[in-house]
Amino acid sequence: MDRVKGIKKLTNNRFLNLYELDAQFRDGSAAPYYVASRRKTTDALKAATHDSHPDGVILYGVYGENKDKVVLVRQFRYPINGYVYEFPAGLVEPGEDMLQAGIREMYEETGLEFTPVDGGAYSRPFFTTVGMTDESCGTVFGYCSGIPTNSHQEGTEDIQVILADRTECRRILLEENVAIMCAYMLMHFVATEGDPLKFLHA
Repeated sequence: MDRVKGIKKLTNNRFLNLYELDAQFRDGSAAPYYVASRRKTTDALKAATHDSHPDGVILYGVYGENKDKVVLVRQFRYPINGYVYEFPAGLVEPGEDMLQAGIREMYEETGLEFTPVDGGAYSRPFFTTVGMTDESCGTVFGYCSGIPTNSHQEGTEDIQVILADRTECRRILLEENVAIMCAYMLMHFVATEGDPLKFLHA
């Protein structure tokens, strides 16, 4: 059943726009429902297309000879006017697939070389904050090498590169602002032994 009866674009910004959906609720009532989206037009919204093509990628990078660290970023985010711990991430550009976007974004944000591994169904796009946006992101898993640097970041970015072992990840989960998708994967990381990506090969 199609419960979105119409869509109106309310803003015209470069990266993110607000849309008003004419929503029909389960009880038969109707009201406007507001959604933020990276899509440029009303007919490209996922409410209209029902596709889940990824808007972005999240990068779960394992670092170190013993595969005992994960690559995190501590980034300033304006919605909270403060810093939050996240995995490196970014938008999938036109013409890119998720692996290409992952390699590029890891290098731009951290300076590290990223070698993706096959994530299978775990890498398919999943929705983020679905009550507010139609954004979906895929997770690209892999191994990182090199020396971290922020020299490839844009001037508008305020990102610190963190190579965190399990002890530091526990502290971050207990004490810091953490993006929820990152938090769930850090919980997995601290509960594992050895290579944290071994679950991909099970």
